[in-house]
Amino acid sequence: MSPKVWLITGCSSGFGGLLVRAALKNGDKVVATARDPKKIDDLKALGAATLALDVCDTEENIRKAVADANAAYGRIDILVNNAAYILEGTVEESSASEVFKIYNTNVFGSLMVARAVLPYMRAQKSGTIANMGSIGGVRGTQGAGLYCSTKFAIAGITESLKSEVAHLGIDAVCIEPGYFRTNFLAPGHRTPTAARIADYDPVMEPIRNIFDTYDRAQPGDPERGAQLIVEILTKSGRVTGKEVPVRVPLGSDAIAFISAKAEETLQTMKEWKDLSSSTDHDDVKN
Repeated sequence: MSPKVWLITGCSSGFGGLLVRAALKNGDKVVATARDPKKIDDLKALGAATLALDVCDTEENIRKAVADANAAYGRIDILVNNAAYILEGTVEESSASEVFKIYNTNVFGSLMVARAVLPYMRAQKSGTIANMGSIGGVRGTQGAGLYCSTKFAIAGITESLKSEVAHLGIDAVCIEPGYFRTNFLAPGHRTPTAARIADYDPVMEPIRNIFDTYDRAQPGDPERGAQLIVEILTKSGRVTGKEVPVRVPLGSDAIAFISAKAEETLQTMKEWKDLSSSTDHDDVKN
């Protein structure tokens, strides 16, 4: 199998840098990006090409950065939209500017980069677009509603995209990790809303305490997670011969979390089937 060429966003923290290392170890070529490429000089030293790419930049600048990424090795086989952060606060506490900022990074940025990469993948009739989702995209959680909603959006976009590009030889995958021991829950990555409303303290204080306690105590090993993601996106190693689903859970907690949600959904469908179906026209056969 010939080496793949990766383009990865948000490589200065979280899964980004670990994915770069895992892909290079796999013998692949990587274009690693960050808003400040000096922050990923360690990845450059390992053999990655590095570029400045801010997913919140203008469409023109993002397209130019992607063109430079494509020129680095003459193609892009795998795009990983990894740049994201969590906004900590209730729905009411989240200001309009804070809502726009998290959507701009977590959703609009991923869309912009994907749209910039797709013309190259269409031309070569191959490629994989991987969007980093989350178990938060399966169930909304108090205190993280805006973050969860961005991951719901990412999952929906990925499912639709997969159907749109399959006939072009392109695949789309949404990776949905549980909690991994990265810096994602650390200060600076977990951004609190500026507003604090005392009425919400009974639901927010437990969440803040859980985040603080869970930081650096998450069950997932990020290096093992990055290695599996590489195998998933290159369909190699343990994933050889497997059909990769459009939404892939990552971590034992993700399996438990998503399974519980699926069971609840099925139970709701059973309980509400007759009442919900009563709205059909009389000539509709159930």
